[in-house]
Amino acid sequence: MSARDGDPRVPLYQNVKSELLRAIAAGEYTPGEPFITQREIRERFGVSNTTAVKALNDLVVDGLLVRRRGKGTFVAEGPRTTRSDEDGADASIMCVLSLLHDRSPHAARLIRGVEAVCAELGYRMFLSDTKGDPDLEERALLRAARGGAAGVVLYPVEGRAPLPALEGMRRRGVPMVMVDRYRQDVVADAVVADNFAVGFQLTEHLVAAGHTRIAVLWEETDSTSVRDRLAGHLQALQRHGIRQRREFSVLRPYLGPPADSRIETVRDLLALAEPPTAIMCANGYVLAGAVHDLTSLGVQIPDEIELAGMDDGGPLELPPLTLVSAILPSEEIGRRAMTILARRMAEPDGGDVEHVVLPIGIRVRDSSTGHLRVVRTQAPGPG
Repeated sequence: MSARDGDPRVPLYQNVKSELLRAIAAGEYTPGEPFITQREIRERFGVSNTTAVKALNDLVVDGLLVRRRGKGTFVAEGPRTTRSDEDGADASIMCVLSLLHDRSPHAARLIRGVEAVCAELGYRMFLSDTKGDPDLEERALLRAARGGAAGVVLYPVEGRAPLPALEGMRRRGVPMVMVDRYRQDVVADAVVADNFAVGFQLTEHLVAAGHTRIAVLWEETDSTSVRDRLAGHLQALQRHGIRQRREFSVLRPYLGPPADSRIETVRDLLALAEPPTAIMCANGYVLAGAVHDLTSLGVQIPDEIELAGMDDGGPLELPPLTLVSAILPSEEIGRRAMTILARRMAEPDGGDVEHVVLPIGIRVRDSSTGHLRVVRTQAPGPG
């Protein structure tokens, strides 16, 4: 049968839920035994993943079903409880622990996507900010593994968090989806932007505008998103027969060092016999730092140096300042990640690991070029 044959005045998931309630009341499913799976609900009622998950979640919250991590969904044997049972089921609250270290608009939109799906499916989201610290990330993951999180959306910090925390999650059957970047040493679902395309397409636009000396300024240096962007940049240079210059693309942090060291990086680039005519900035915060440092050195933007942004978030409005900037599908990353996570929570053995790569957008400055003029024309001395 199709759930669409039910009362059209109520949400579709309610029709599915009513049919499942009738089946439970009729004794079609024995208490303590596995319940119908999300996939079987989709096939039986002809509904979407979201509808199937919402119907199951409501039955869990109502205490008629329980979830046992690593095992699946079962018909409840007794009254609903608010504590986890011996198998790790929690019928009252579905927790999604999001671990994020990035405070940029990109991260805010990503969280919004996660929250939107949580609201649709009846999950409660707890947010843990790791502040870019691997130790804080490890503690948060251990809390998730031990303390009742039904699943985790993980925005990994730079570098590698200790594996025991991730292994603890695996042993306890807590599913995890990584966002923005992924860990090559961890088998887990991931949803990312096409970071190779970020580096490749920005470089293509700069080359088309006549630039062959393109420097790159980074914030992080040890993540898959950074390495993919660098690979795309270098591939575009190679495609056009442009020589790669180590001093232009070396992976070194620009925002991390003190301000005097940071400005020295820019001063060293400008002092080269053939200085860059364009700079690609890892994000909006790097771009803001580059604008500050370039203008303090008397450089006019874009007359002397063009800028490009690898995402569209940060403290400055990018379009007037950049020739070209990438637009990341931030909210869609969050939505897709949470949708995958919900499926993993409903069906722990529900298929192969997914690695989803979402397309990016490109914003090109129009003819009304923005300019930054500098009052001080003499560069400050060292120190």
